[in-house]
Amino acid sequence: MSYFIAFALSFFIVISLIPPLKQVALRIGFVDKPRSDSARKIHKEPIPLTAGIAIYIAFIAVYLIFVRDSWLQTGAILGGGLLVLLIGLVDDWYKTHGKEFPALPKFLVQISAAILVYASGVVFAGFENPLNGAYVVLPEWLSFLFTVLWIFGVTTVINFSDGMDGLAGGLSAISGGTLLVVALVMGQQDSAMMAVITVGVSIGYLLFNRPPAKVFMGDAGATFLGFMLGVVALDGAFKQATLISLFIPILALGVPILDNIRVVLVRLMKGVPIYRADASQVHYRLLETGMKPVQVVSFLYLVNLCFGLFSIVLLLAQG
Repeated sequence: MSYFIAFALSFFIVISLIPPLKQVALRIGFVDKPRSDSARKIHKEPIPLTAGIAIYIAFIAVYLIFVRDSWLQTGAILGGGLLVLLIGLVDDWYKTHGKEFPALPKFLVQISAAILVYASGVVFAGFENPLNGAYVVLPEWLSFLFTVLWIFGVTTVINFSDGMDGLAGGLSAISGGTLLVVALVMGQQDSAMMAVITVGVSIGYLLFNRPPAKVFMGDAGATFLGFMLGVVALDGAFKQATLISLFIPILALGVPILDNIRVVLVRLMKGVPIYRADASQVHYRLLETGMKPVQVVSFLYLVNLCFGLFSIVLLLAQG
């Protein structure tokens, strides 16, 4: 019952906050403007970019009610999320003025947020050897490197996936739902609660972002959702993992991770900066085949759902 209440509360807080924040965005010009010369800007009207603020407020409010982490972990997770949100808002503000925010400050802030989480004790410490059942403890430097890169990586791939109405929010909801099931099967209550809150805020946002979108969450909201999904996986699916089940959280985030690994490799081979926005993601490629935006989003939902179901089957097979 507590999971249902947390889901409902996070959902209703988001849908209550988005309309007034939308009006504020329209008044101050905090909107994503359409551009005829960009393959990435397919909307026709200016769209408010403030949904990320609603997502963060809803998440933090419900988290503080239901999650019983130590104050150190609570401060690190919510403080790290706030850092990611704020630098995302700065990036979004630059975009509303037709400017590009430098990649380095954004990178440093997101890495700092990940380090905060590591310092609080939410880490990837090791895995169980399937051959002898012994727990392999990683060296501290390797644990630090994996933890920080995982959180930063998931933060980035969800943001990169935010290119079509309903896409990043829906993928986040599906991935969060998968991690929720994994956490429940593994008996990890705090991780399950964070996952259900993530699903609640994502679905609440989708009410306004489904095609045609009325609001966007911008880099601020997309990076925050990615940050939280990374933390949920570390706090849940990666705990006491066997070597094979390390693939479970990767599969849960299958579409954004695999697509953006491909995008990064292509950009590296071309000598193009990784952070430079373009139309190389799979959703833009599918649009070029003649598929309609709704068809593209539905197809990628289905693929990510299949990845999620496969990850759950893999978990149950390990049991």
